[in-house]
Amino acid sequence: MSKELRVIISGGGTGGHIFPAVSIANALKTLRPDAKILFVGALGRMEMQRVPQAGYEIKGLPVKGLVRPIYSLKNIVVGIDFLRSKLMAKHIVSKFKPDVAVGVGGYASAAALDAAHALGVPCLIQEQNSYAGKTNKMLASGAKKICVAYNGMERFFPADKIIMTGNPVRQNVVNDSISKEEARKKFGLDPDKKTILLVGGSLGARTINDSMRLHLKEVKDANVQFIWQTGKYYNAEMNKAVSDFGEIPNLKVLDFITDMGAAYNAADLVISRAGASSISEFCLIGKPVILVPSPNVAEDHQTKNAMALVNKDAAIYVKDADAPHELLHTALQTVGNDSKLASLSENIKALGLKNSADVIADEVVKLAWGE
Repeated sequence: MSKELRVIISGGGTGGHIFPAVSIANALKTLRPDAKILFVGALGRMEMQRVPQAGYEIKGLPVKGLVRPIYSLKNIVVGIDFLRSKLMAKHIVSKFKPDVAVGVGGYASAAALDAAHALGVPCLIQEQNSYAGKTNKMLASGAKKICVAYNGMERFFPADKIIMTGNPVRQNVVNDSISKEEARKKFGLDPDKKTILLVGGSLGARTINDSMRLHLKEVKDANVQFIWQTGKYYNAEMNKAVSDFGEIPNLKVLDFITDMGAAYNAADLVISRAGASSISEFCLIGKPVILVPSPNVAEDHQTKNAMALVNKDAAIYVKDADAPHELLHTALQTVGNDSKLASLSENIKALGLKNSADVIADEVVKLAWGE
């Protein structure tokens, strides 16, 4: 290994890939302050903004995902762009001379890690979901180590390469020590009343929003209070629905929540999609959750993430198609059952794996040393 540690980290496309990638980079910098880290992402995707904001350099590739249906003529352009990306990735790797390449999933990592492997650079991949993504399955044969967050991943990867690390999460969420009462006050709510938090990601989730919009009378009549994060895309529509209905004192509607640590602490129960990063956060803080997996994701991986918890009595599952009419009723029943909340909290916390970013960073350093 060269005197200074040099690492390429590639992947992105969604926050679920970017948060772990940046967390791994930060952990590497803590472990080895001399480390030189270069990100490789996809042009036009979220990582091209988020990574520089986190203080790291990033190179972009013109790589895109396949268009459905698979026989679409547009995929000719996708294929040409992928070949261009592989050539560009080889140039980036050759010039940067990394000791290790890390892939976190997403289109860019397919080209970057393929190039790194071809040039003899040892590779580590990190799979966030319980059902492995296509990119990581494709890269597995060339990887030296595969870091996972769920049991049973030998279905997808060679067992001798798998390391159970868990998923890196946002430390400000896990380490927030504000009390439940203070957290509720922060949102302008009654500090002593049970609270349900609904989150649909930065853009929002139509199904979760409709489960509230269609039942505003039941929301107002409930002896609990709600923090409802609509997402920016749906905020105007949902606020209009509430305005047309009339005042609902026990409801706080927000387009985006900056302090998710406080929001989680305020809540007795969370309603959420089943992305891998969110689930890892719920596990670490032991938060009872109702999961409504998005049906609009590759290989239905969110349902598989949810069922990995449900099968251990660590979460409640509501199907997306049923949610508009069943979700609120299920949530009110659950939040009123203290023994159920305690059981969900205990079971989900047992699944949490701490310090995942540090563990992965340590594996990266060992790989650079040839271990």
